[in-house]
Amino acid sequence: MSPSNRPSLPPFQSSAAVQRIEGMSLRPSFAKVPGIISLAMGEPDFDTPREIVNAAVDAMRSGHTRYIDPVGDSELRELLAAEVSRVAGSFFGPDQILVTHGSSAGLAAAILAVVNPGDRVVIPEPSYSLYADLVAFAGGIPVFVPLRPDYHLDFAALEPALAGARLLVLCTPGNPTGAVYRADEWARIAQLIGASQAYVLTDEAYYALVYDDATFVSGLVIDALRERLIYAQTFSKAYAMTGWRLGYVAGPPAIVKAAGVIHRAFNGTSNAFVQRAGLAAIAGGTKHARAWLEQFAARRSRALDRLRSIEGLTVAAPEGGFYLFARYAAPLASVDIAARLFAGGVAVRAGREYGPSGEGHFRISFATSDENLAAGIDRIERVFAALPAPALSVRA
Repeated sequence: MSPSNRPSLPPFQSSAAVQRIEGMSLRPSFAKVPGIISLAMGEPDFDTPREIVNAAVDAMRSGHTRYIDPVGDSELRELLAAEVSRVAGSFFGPDQILVTHGSSAGLAAAILAVVNPGDRVVIPEPSYSLYADLVAFAGGIPVFVPLRPDYHLDFAALEPALAGARLLVLCTPGNPTGAVYRADEWARIAQLIGASQAYVLTDEAYYALVYDDATFVSGLVIDALRERLIYAQTFSKAYAMTGWRLGYVAGPPAIVKAAGVIHRAFNGTSNAFVQRAGLAAIAGGTKHARAWLEQFAARRSRALDRLRSIEGLTVAAPEGGFYLFARYAAPLASVDIAARLFAGGVAVRAGREYGPSGEGHFRISFATSDENLAAGIDRIERVFAALPAPALSVRA
């Protein structure tokens, strides 16, 4: 067939899954821009501990460079099962562990393993924006339930939302809020879930970073949730291993097996020598995270003092994590505020990214150097000082 006789292709149209995500997602893709100070990324600025790096190098030299079991390195799964058992206070076996390509892939595997097209998925918000994107990917329906003003769960709103829901997605310590769910909140969650047919997915990436008098309580310890709970974890935050892309999912064997089918189809086998480095990370415990916590706490204190001194901003102290969720008085959309701040030389995350209740806020990360944090807040202050005076009046 001659080129002139070939039928022309219609314009490319992306799949329905892509269109669902694009129609909902407000997650930006940040590239490094010269001259811009980024307070947008959730990435510890500390180096990966040397013993973890050395373990990866030793693993490569000893031949851990081939495909391995798609569900994960057997030794790592055994060690993770022991760690999860320790936290839960009850036995978890290796068949209840799936090692994943970072917690993002773990969350995706869990949600796609559980959620069918048309299923309702309850997301208390503001919360991590990936959850809603993944629900849309699966064809599910995100049901946003606003948190209380203190960023803890509003059970009066949560209870009716769970009627007929397939899944409840929780994040503690919260991203972007920093809220750490208390034992009494978990007990109430168990009551509501017990009266429903829903499963629970709990993302506890920031478990090692909790401040002041807050006490971290994992969903793993709630016996009444044992048959319903999917636990997602990452090595990124507690071990400064963001670029290593290592995480895992734990839960009932049938759910973990189903999540493994999804992960194998999308990601294939996770990196072999990185998983050997994960062995060293788990064996070493959270000693490095405890040291980093002192520095994060000092940064949190300084950043709070600075931001609270800026007219038009209100900022609550986070109980965990390394984010500040600033509420502003200006009658502008959060994407517009983020754009003005970017034009002023500092990158932040627009509050609306984290759900409808995030409107009127922006998120900054204090997981950066003291110099960057101070200079970034200087730029935030200059941008807000340049806003028209009426824009700084407190909203009704």
